[in-house]
Amino acid sequence: MRNSQTRRDWLRNAAVLTATGGLVGSANAADSKVAWDESIEKGLRWLSRTQSSRGRWNTNQYPTAMAALAATALIASGSTTTQGPYAKQIARATDYLISKSRTNGLIGDPKTDSRYTYGHGFAMLLMSQVIGEEGLIDRREELVDVLTRAVQFSGNAQTEAGGWGYVSAAAGNNFDEGSTTITQVQGLRGCRNAGIPVSGKVIDNAKEYIYGCKNPDGGISYSSKQRGTSRPAITAAALAALYNAGDYEGEHVPDMLEYTKKSLYGLAGPSFGHWHYTYLYYSQVVYRQGDELWKPFRDRLYDKIVAQQRPDGSWEGQVHPVYATACNLIMLQLDKGYLPIYQR
Repeated sequence: MRNSQTRRDWLRNAAVLTATGGLVGSANAADSKVAWDESIEKGLRWLSRTQSSRGRWNTNQYPTAMAALAATALIASGSTTTQGPYAKQIARATDYLISKSRTNGLIGDPKTDSRYTYGHGFAMLLMSQVIGEEGLIDRREELVDVLTRAVQFSGNAQTEAGGWGYVSAAAGNNFDEGSTTITQVQGLRGCRNAGIPVSGKVIDNAKEYIYGCKNPDGGISYSSKQRGTSRPAITAAALAALYNAGDYEGEHVPDMLEYTKKSLYGLAGPSFGHWHYTYLYYSQVVYRQGDELWKPFRDRLYDKIVAQQRPDGSWEGQVHPVYATACNLIMLQLDKGYLPIYQR
């Protein structure tokens, strides 16, 4: 791992943070710009003050997914559930997600969320990153229990083809598609890294699903059941998921890398659909390629993101400002390397 600074190291170095409201430079401060750090701090403060006292963000769509993504952006800054300037907000969000865990393992509410697998996957990811720094024994025990059941739910929800749909396989007549499959794979990998048992067969089936959706041009199509043109967004997400699954040099990876480089490395314009989703994952892919590709791309990406920030610290975009803001903040903080799931 290139960045050896731990979150606790950062917290010790950031003793003045709460009083000044400033952000200690990233582990690679020499390569960063003041404008990026200021933008990050503004965004984190916006997320912090728009969180409800119950730990969620008041969005009509995808409440579980929004809480998980927003909290992921906060822990990417170096705070944990017990230490740092955003500890209170992270702890609240974690407790909210724990409260959404059902007896069958699903993290979410199928009665109010028709695409609950997104929230389930993002919640697994967030809590798997939190658990390693959790200082409270009772919450840690709850997290282990919730994640163990969540992993079992994901395994049971997988379709016969190896993917996932917007709901469980049984509830969705075995329908699956790429974007929800990626959230499950990344969440499951985070759980495995955190010491939660995950079936290797579930991961292997998911990898085969991704390979089966690959087109001759190297891109990934929408679904195993609705094959069509390649989707840059899903291809980028699939690459990130394959990396999380340990497949860095498989036979399909070079074609996928070439396809995404042609489609995305130059930064797609504002008319590009699902921009934040796409670059949330593609930034992870480029980051793992090393500095020669990452730094030029990072500079252009970060400058573009910062230029679009609203005065209140948020960003506009598809789905909801909480979603766009969380995605942008996760991207802007990749270089810090605090979250194991995103590390090189």
